[in-house]
Amino acid sequence: MNRKDERKNQNAEVLTKKRAKPEIVVKTLNSKTRTGTFRKFGRLVFLAGLAFFWTSCHHRKVVILPPAPAPPAPSKGRPPSTAKKQPPAPAPIVQGEEGIASWYGRPFDGRRTSSGEIYNMHAMTAAHRTLPFGTMVKVHDLENGDSVVVRINDRGPFVEGRIIDLSYAAAMAMHMPGTAVVRLEILNAGPDASGGIYSVQIGAFVDRGNAERLKHRVEKKFHPVIIKTQDHGDRVFNLVLVGQESTSQQAQDLASQLVREKFATETYVVRMN
Repeated sequence: MNRKDERKNQNAEVLTKKRAKPEIVVKTLNSKTRTGTFRKFGRLVFLAGLAFFWTSCHHRKVVILPPAPAPPAPSKGRPPSTAKKQPPAPAPIVQGEEGIASWYGRPFDGRRTSSGEIYNMHAMTAAHRTLPFGTMVKVHDLENGDSVVVRINDRGPFVEGRIIDLSYAAAMAMHMPGTAVVRLEILNAGPDASGGIYSVQIGAFVDRGNAERLKHRVEKKFHPVIIKTQDHGDRVFNLVLVGQESTSQQAQDLASQLVREKFATETYVVRMN
């Protein structure tokens, strides 16, 4: 073979090597190598997530919302009424009450009455055990025919048979020297005629200890029992009062029960407001 043919053969071999496809070598990882690789990858992911969470906590404010209130449980029975509550019924006013009237002046003049007003013996006022404060009453003297209009601003009288205690001015206007038999005509029930609270007076003691002993004996069966002081000018009485009834009739029934059970022999129904 001459040199020309040798060159052709060499050029043909080089060209064949260039055109030939490169050999692809695929290395197969065994199971241990794969497991180790996945573990390394998992650690990297975990560390990256932890770093992101730590950074978020330092740069973001975590707001915890309160739990939403639970919906109200469905009520059993009748649905709640949407009607407005009715105001308390007016206190019953007894027309034509008859009994003995008395009067009071000094030393009560200038002292505080049960309503909170300062007593003025020259004003046309009176005390009654149950009529609402502010009630206007026309008092008819059944002995001489005179009459006078007074406003109730005090409680009393606490004497058997007496129904009203007039001020000094009212008694003088009726020409009443001491006591008189009268009839009461209610003209106006006053601003606080509704929602009365009534108690039963079962005793009046100058000695506070006697009042306390009666209170302890009665409250074993009846509640509440309170002691209220009342200034009668020359001395102070401790009144023992039982119950807080919403009507005068309920208080009368309680008074009868207290007498039957021998907690009292003489009782008076007194309005507390």
